[in-house]
Amino acid sequence: MKLKVKDLDIATGGSKVVLLNQEDADKLDLHHMDRIRLIKGKRTCTAVLDIAESRKAMPKGKIGLFEEVLDSLKAKQDQTVTIKLAKKPKSIQYIRKKLDGKKLSKKEIQQIIHDIVKDELTSIELTTYIIANYTNGMSSREILDLTKVMTQTGTIMKFEQKPIADLHSIGGVPGNRITMIIVPILVAAGLKIPKTSTRAITSPSGTADTMELLTNVTHQPNKLKEILKKAGGFIVWGGAVDLAPADDKIIKVESPLSIDAEGQMLASIMSKKASVGAKYLLLEIPLGPKVKTRAQANKIAKHFRTLAKNLKIKIKIIITDGSQPIGNGIGPALEARDCLWLLQNHPKTPKDLKEKSLRMSGQMLEYMRKTTKGYETAKKILETGKALETMHKIIKAQGGTIKTPEQIIIGNHTFDVTAKKTGKIKQISNSAISKIARVAGAPKDTGAGIYLFKHVGDRIKKGETIYTIHAENKIELEYGIETAKSLNWGIKIGN
Repeated sequence: MKLKVKDLDIATGGSKVVLLNQEDADKLDLHHMDRIRLIKGKRTCTAVLDIAESRKAMPKGKIGLFEEVLDSLKAKQDQTVTIKLAKKPKSIQYIRKKLDGKKLSKKEIQQIIHDIVKDELTSIELTTYIIANYTNGMSSREILDLTKVMTQTGTIMKFEQKPIADLHSIGGVPGNRITMIIVPILVAAGLKIPKTSTRAITSPSGTADTMELLTNVTHQPNKLKEILKKAGGFIVWGGAVDLAPADDKIIKVESPLSIDAEGQMLASIMSKKASVGAKYLLLEIPLGPKVKTRAQANKIAKHFRTLAKNLKIKIKIIITDGSQPIGNGIGPALEARDCLWLLQNHPKTPKDLKEKSLRMSGQMLEYMRKTTKGYETAKKILETGKALETMHKIIKAQGGTIKTPEQIIIGNHTFDVTAKKTGKIKQISNSAISKIARVAGAPKDTGAGIYLFKHVGDRIKKGETIYTIHAENKIELEYGIETAKSLNWGIKIGN
């Protein structure tokens, strides 16, 4: 059946959905949630059906397309598309198998990932697959197969420069912008680091969000090859490069559910490292937000080592303290300013961020046999200005212009959270600080967030400022204050 396109000008946030008039649906014997295939020239798209009960909502002879379907078909208002009933994808039977607690073969995993990448699964079916992995777990073989399949379905970068090194933190710690310090230190020491990073999903800022305040982070693969050749490294948004595209779709479903299946996390990280041809990997596992105990951290580290061995990647794993935020700034602009201060050896440098970055940089330099005194070498590179010089080279190569910390625009609507008594900071909640910063507008409002004046263990007097909430407008500042109050300010003070 041929129908004319009606642009609904609505996005679902990922799922492909179309809208039909009830009479047209009855004529084709279609029902709510049926799959239909849309054809426009050489382009095809599978979508889920919604049905309008009145002609006012959807006229007869037209089909309403949500933004995701319009983009997929490159369709415009009043153009003609053909629709047909679509069969259920093969992968549904394999998802059901996983839901029953059975192991999947590589072929079955391939089919599931293929259908995820091609948007053949509904949001319910994709969610079911994720929950099945989360509930029943994955075997070592399944994790390895999933890693390889996700790598093969995305862009695989091949760089002339050898060897390629990379780094990653499994995350969860606000303000942990070590990437923007470690990369220029290691590149200044002669390593080649094509770093692809994520944007924030549930955090106040991702590395890509923070780096974007200094330079362009969206580049195509051919351009990245030029940048690596020119600067020796880069820090870009991985979503633009299309590395392991199935993983990006899975993460979007995991985030609102606040789940992170261990096997999926392992495959996610290692598939992206394999995609950039990494031969050496520095991996951080912070104890606190995602990984609660050292025993759990050791178990995850063992899995990473097994995967790395199979993928022929040499891996250095560091288990760190992730019990509180790192640095002072939480939010894109505040974190970017911290990083610039640190690279400039400014008095306002966050000491914890500097120490952690130097320690991790030093261990990677020793692991790659660049020196036997890694920490000292990294410190010299930083304090002589070589790391800043290298960062400037990376910023320019990615199309940016050099900024000073003072040029970074911070939200000017502020509220100081002060101590209610004299004592010692006993706890700063990662989850509370993240939520307050997000409600205040971060990361969408780049100048929003939190600036910490105190950390765990610091002495504080009654009335002294613990942290300042920054927002770009009064309304979001009020939301941030209300949220902070409801979370008891995210701070515990003891004697």
